[in-house]
Amino acid sequence: MSDHDIQNDRASHDAFFALHHGLPRQGPGSDATTRRLLALAGPLPERPRVLDLGCGPGRSALLLAAEAHAEVTAVDTHEPFLDELRAAAAARGLGGSVRAVRGDMGALPFPDGSFDLVWAESSVFVIGFDRALAEWRRLLAPGGTLVLTECVWTTDAPAPEARAFWDEHYPLRTAGELAAVAIGAGYHVLGTFLQPDGDWDEYYVPLAAHADAADTSLPGMAGAVAGTRAEIALRRAHGGDYGYAGLVLRPADPRWPTRPEREADHGAVREVTAAAFGSPAEAELVDALRADPDAWLPGLSVVAEAPDGTVAAHALITRCRVGGAPAAALAPVSVAPEHQRTGAGRAVVRAALDAARLAGEHLVLVLGHSEYYPRFGFVRASEYGIRPGFEVPDEAMMALVLDGSVPVPAGTIAYPAAFGV
Repeated sequence: MSDHDIQNDRASHDAFFALHHGLPRQGPGSDATTRRLLALAGPLPERPRVLDLGCGPGRSALLLAAEAHAEVTAVDTHEPFLDELRAAAAARGLGGSVRAVRGDMGALPFPDGSFDLVWAESSVFVIGFDRALAEWRRLLAPGGTLVLTECVWTTDAPAPEARAFWDEHYPLRTAGELAAVAIGAGYHVLGTFLQPDGDWDEYYVPLAAHADAADTSLPGMAGAVAGTRAEIALRRAHGGDYGYAGLVLRPADPRWPTRPEREADHGAVREVTAAAFGSPAEAELVDALRADPDAWLPGLSVVAEAPDGTVAAHALITRCRVGGAPAAALAPVSVAPEHQRTGAGRAVVRAALDAARLAGEHLVLVLGHSEYYPRFGFVRASEYGIRPGFEVPDEAMMALVLDGSVPVPAGTIAYPAAFGV
């Protein structure tokens, strides 16, 4: 590379950051999205340790410190962004809760298990989604959570202009494809959602104003402004083809490997189910569902293995209907008595829900303990206008939406005949 090329690259770099200096955030997002991601992460320690990577001026870091009472380590390569964050934290009385660190998210110096949350809104593209999954896992404490937002395709047939732009700058995948990558990398998906269009406005409206006010006679600035305007114009023309998605992920518990059941497991599943419930009724239900082709969903009968390779727990998801529309029912969930309260049940339920997500299921229903299933993201089914055809406490009938891009059906639940309801 010649000296001239180096000077041009430096001018482009400096112009880019000058254009972005003083923006409230450095990518699509909003306080509402940060709060939604935080809610999906589930219960946290009283004083969670958070690593915010590619923090920019720290909008998320400040919210996490204020509302989650977190100790936030905020990392970015651009010192002026960190200076903005330090000043904002001090002004809000959060100076003791936010530590701004200049660093490279691809070469992090922190010890293994240092954080309860690793957070990256609109920044994982810097090293890539797959690499982040591989390299950031070690930073999580047991039970810790990885929270990312990533640009995704929202259609199977994007416009050629959109495809050409993103293929050149950062090839996109769908949210479902990213979830599959995460599951394949050993994570459970706690939740995903497509961010609202307003998140783009929070980024692009002030950025467009900076572009309009920029002095294009400065070195590199004309190119930076032209690139910014082209990106905003693409979004205006083809915004229905792509968007930002939030993904909340947790490493699978290595103590309890999970897999789809095999034919050789049927006897062990029967024994575990009967022992867990203290009667053969639920085991007979599993056998009856397995024999019903209208109910059985291949790959959604999942077992967790004990260290000796025996079946420790089992979770089953079968077809049901809500107001005539297809849905899925989680039942029964069984854990061998000797493995109860060890995490085996939690592991097998998460694995079954991951399998349902990968199979393209949109909605899972469960009738169960109202203090247990919400940890997986279930809420009262009545919030969606869903009800069973028999009397149960409202809080016991719960629903989990796996794909928020599909309308949630309302109406009465119709279970397979084997349930007898």
